[in-house]
Amino acid sequence: MVKTIGLATEWASDVDHGAETDLQRMLSTRHITMIALGSSIGMGLWLGSGTSLANGGPAGIFIGYLLSGTMIWSVSHSIGEMAVMYPLPSAFIQWTSIFVDPAAGFALGWAYWFSYWITIANELQGVVTVLGFWTDKVPTAAWITIFWFVIILINVWAVKFFGEVEVVSSSIKFGWIIVVIISLIVVSAGGVPNEGPIGFRYWNSNAFTNGFKGFLTVMPTCIFAMSGSENCALVAAETMNPRKAVPKAVGSIWLRLSLFYILGSLMITITVDPKDNNLFGAAGVNASPFVIAYRNAGLEPLAHIMNAVVFISVVSTGSISGYAGSRALMGLAHLRMAPKILGKADKVGRPIAGLFITLLIGGGLAYLNVSNSGVEVFTWFSNLTSLFTLFGWAMICLSHLRMRYAWKIQGRDVADLPWKSWTFPYAAIWGLFWCILLIIAEFYLSLWPLGGTPSAKTFFANYVSVVAIIVIYIAAKIHYRGRLWVDARTIDLDGLRRFYVKATDEESVSDKMGPRKYASKAVGFVFN
Repeated sequence: MVKTIGLATEWASDVDHGAETDLQRMLSTRHITMIALGSSIGMGLWLGSGTSLANGGPAGIFIGYLLSGTMIWSVSHSIGEMAVMYPLPSAFIQWTSIFVDPAAGFALGWAYWFSYWITIANELQGVVTVLGFWTDKVPTAAWITIFWFVIILINVWAVKFFGEVEVVSSSIKFGWIIVVIISLIVVSAGGVPNEGPIGFRYWNSNAFTNGFKGFLTVMPTCIFAMSGSENCALVAAETMNPRKAVPKAVGSIWLRLSLFYILGSLMITITVDPKDNNLFGAAGVNASPFVIAYRNAGLEPLAHIMNAVVFISVVSTGSISGYAGSRALMGLAHLRMAPKILGKADKVGRPIAGLFITLLIGGGLAYLNVSNSGVEVFTWFSNLTSLFTLFGWAMICLSHLRMRYAWKIQGRDVADLPWKSWTFPYAAIWGLFWCILLIIAEFYLSLWPLGGTPSAKTFFANYVSVVAIIVIYIAAKIHYRGRLWVDARTIDLDGLRRFYVKATDEESVSDKMGPRKYASKAVGFVFN
């Protein structure tokens, strides 16, 4: 069934074994593909684009999404190659510990968990903003409480129910963006009663509203909008057949980038004035630029439908952040970097302890919106999350480079990889380079913010994520000691991998050989 040549293994089909956890492999190719397509489409794109349009102008937001798109495309190819062979519960957190350094994995794991409950809080804040389009009679705290419980319900139900919710919401988002693109082209061309031909009027009059600094301020929102795209790596551990599902998910990335982000952002730059006071982040009503485009064009029914889609997107992104946060804690626990209870799942595959603490903190933090404006809270949270995301993307690319280096130095043939990215090593290098550069750019913006004066309060409000990562990494490095990163010659390339073997008449996709239980060999902090 398995043809072994030295240390290399030849894969013949889709049955697999190895690298198992308490999680249940209940998600199919359909689930992971749709989650990859739509999981990150939430407040950052539908609402945050308003802030970006106001600060950076039409050219600024379009270039920002274009650049961010090349980064996540690069990251996704690194994810694809590693997730097929190492479909672990917290994926890139464990890959970093294995291929880079346990201290870096520790810092990444806790940093990413922080970002997940911050995202939950931000999406709940977004619910308030979206529903404010229809009514302002309901108290902010009431909306937050209601939809906090909705997100909890989606996560504590069976994993397959969560997968179906994401499939439905992603299908709605994917279908609607096509309507948005076609209808806003008609609006720009002057095909509606309230608007004459617009064309590229706003590009011609004010392409960059605040110059180069304005463009730089767009980048955190663009990164925040695309954060969550890497969650398909986490889902791989609960997918029936990663070798089949993950490459399809990676292959769909171009569709999401082109339709949702690049063409979607282009549509609002040609239909919405960056000086419109109703934009989210401007002086008036906190509204999505997509909604504003329809209202200005006199297409009120489409404005209401658009707002409903924004609402679905926001709830969906909050839900998957709870899912991802609990799996991040599970991976940390398996590396002995978190309490053991967080590494356990119940009989239907739910990591209850991880879900409880992630959803509790994320929901509780959302109540900051009660005493602060939605734009102010969004800015805080998106800046924090974007820096955590840049660190995560950088570690994914670096882990991929290190994994391939270990594979080579240990004398293995690239042909023995179960799935190979045709972009290696250029995409991984490209993604790593831009992640480092943008973290430096964010340092500059935190010291000299757009439209503000330098202050310690502003700096730490915007850059505390990096400070936290550095402190956590140094503390972990003091504990682990050793080299800057692990010796590639000593990396165990087979201990946590999943093997794919040839299916015969006697074997089924459920793998009758019996899965090998997951066991981490990493040494880390031990919690009693």
